Amino acid sequence: MRALQPEWIKDINVTNEPFNLFGRVVPQFQNGSWSYEEILFDESRETCFPEDRLNWNDYIGQENKALFLAYDGQACVGQIRLIRDWTRFGYIENIATIQAYRRSGVGKMLLDQAEAWAKDKQLIGLSLEAQDDNLAACRFYAKHGFVLGGVDTLKQSGNANIDATLYWYKIFG
Repeated sequence: MRALQPEWIKDINVTNEPFNLFGRVVPQFQNGSWSYEEILFDESRETCFPEDRLNWNDYIGQENKALFLAYDGQACVGQIRLIRDWTRFGYIENIATIQAYRRSGVGKMLLDQAEAWAKDKQLIGLSLEAQDDNLAACRFYAKHGFVLGGVDTLKQSGNANIDATLYWYKIFG
């Protein structure tokens, strides 16, 4: 795992590869807490996020933000990008692994790095958002200790495939 340095900026968007959407999370709020059920699609579809075009130098050596890259030899296989949120959470702006390394433990290593970074900053936990039609990502977050903490039904109004943005949290104990 490497904290971003100028010579590795070229590797950041390498991890932005297509992924399958095969189901949806349907959230429910009852008695003061969130739960959800999973609904599988009749047919899966492939999608890809647009490439991020940020000033990557802003993530180098900063106190309130960081970007870590996972490598296998010289090949970048994953990345996680974090900021210190005003809520005292480490907010995960992005996490991605290349297709060939999904389900290999790289994602967990990235989350572990994020947790170490957040604890070093004396933050109370990690947070992130995911779209309700990305069941694989939601399952991944739940598997690694994140809980559904909120839902926004308007944020993705411009996307007919997304019903809700889901807010996931991992509070350090």
